[in-house]
Amino acid sequence: MKAFWTIGFRGVDMIRLYQFDWSPYCLVLRGILDASGRPFQSVDIPLTDRSILWRMTKERYYQVPVLKDGRNVLFETGPDSQVLAKYVDERFGLGLFPREWEGVQPLVWRYFENDVEDVTFRLNDIHWREFVPKKEHCGFVRHKERRFGRGCLEAWKEQEAQLLGSLERLLQIPEEMLATRPFLLTDRPLFVDFCLRGMISNFLYSGHYSIPVSRPQLSGWMDRMGRLRLPYRA
Repeated sequence: MKAFWTIGFRGVDMIRLYQFDWSPYCLVLRGILDASGRPFQSVDIPLTDRSILWRMTKERYYQVPVLKDGRNVLFETGPDSQVLAKYVDERFGLGLFPREWEGVQPLVWRYFENDVEDVTFRLNDIHWREFVPKKEHCGFVRHKERRFGRGCLEAWKEQEAQLLGSLERLLQIPEEMLATRPFLLTDRPLFVDFCLRGMISNFLYSGHYSIPVSRPQLSGWMDRMGRLRLPYRA
């Protein structure tokens, strides 16, 4: 594990994002940090050794992502907490959680993080041998099978066509949302845009898939999201 002690924005320690490169939730945070234009450091941790996170959080957390900003170490406190995204939003004044969309954004991001993610991660994990370091193969398979049952990775491969069909149907909702506006809820990106982008980026990570041709609005939106620099200017 490399340690990074780089001086970044405004003379303070650069924000560090502790992550797995293909994790959808890490991809959400990385997308926000990229769009902020502020310097940050991504730190990949071993799949089978979460001890650095355990130490950093004083034995309270071992999942990813974790953010470290100077002396501040941040991690999620619940399945819908969005502690990290809200911290980055406030830290850099990005306007991703405007008051007028309170109550609406949680409904939308839960759909993306539960329904959509449940399909995208399985499709990505089908190709796990191509991106998981060989020395961590055993740990990766053990982790997946303890959670989803023995042979789950092989089963998902057999179900690939059905999973792709399910994802296409799930993406109909954001496709319709984008039919009359450039971003999901309004004319500028909010957190839900970065949330969905993270789920889709996870789906695209292996390089084996593309956005369905039946979802052209999503394809154009992904291009816009990739070029964003916040605060957004039309």
